[in-house]
Amino acid sequence: MYIRGHKISQTSAMHYTKLVCRSFLFLLVLGMYVLGRIAHVDTLQLVYDFVPWVFFTLFTIFVVEMSFRFFPSSMESKGCQKQFEENYIPTGTQDAPKIDNAARTIMVALSWILLNGIVAALYYMGIIDQMILILICLLYSVCDMICILYFCPFQTWMMKNKCCGTCRIYNWDYVMMFTPCLFIKHPLAKIIFIIAALLCLEWEVIYYYHPERFAENTNAFLSCENCTEKLCSHKIQLQKYLVLFRKTLLDEKEKLEHK
Repeated sequence: MYIRGHKISQTSAMHYTKLVCRSFLFLLVLGMYVLGRIAHVDTLQLVYDFVPWVFFTLFTIFVVEMSFRFFPSSMESKGCQKQFEENYIPTGTQDAPKIDNAARTIMVALSWILLNGIVAALYYMGIIDQMILILICLLYSVCDMICILYFCPFQTWMMKNKCCGTCRIYNWDYVMMFTPCLFIKHPLAKIIFIIAALLCLEWEVIYYYHPERFAENTNAFLSCENCTEKLCSHKIQLQKYLVLFRKTLLDEKEKLEHK
């Protein structure tokens, strides 16, 4: 796969594919919801009764994705594979730095709880329905890919980590993505959240016992020299475009002022 004449990594190609597929799923379900509202029918119940394959397909896709995370996989990003023993390459440094940074990690958790607390309040107040909750999950899944490929607010504003490869909370993504499933009254929603929570729990347990696997100075697997993904290049490229865009706007503004 090429972008502007440059070959991108297999992992990057996978993420771009996920971005396209997840965006399509979001737009598909959004279209179904809008058409249902126009026709004044309960879209969710209609899908449950006549096209249950829609939600079963969504369920299967994400369960398969999460299943790869439980075991070492060459298809996955280094960021979510560093916890496994076979991906630990000792650097000779014994002590892992305090990469946990409890304050920043707690900040992320609290911000997510607050955001989804608002979503829950809107739901229980009757302002939004269960179909909107499903759409929020799908929107989160699209944003997850945008965070990896282009811009991540958690990385930039809270965790301050160098890249996805060294991200302390990489495997929180699915449990964060499916948080609204807690409020959806369907067994598949509960199951998918439980699987996501187990994935996050596995990550945290391994981190507790083996923090050296999560730090670049103790695990050479995470070094830039051993990186084959180059996911950071997308974010760097975007930043360059933004700088160029701002410069262009300023130049145009100066031209208008001098006329």
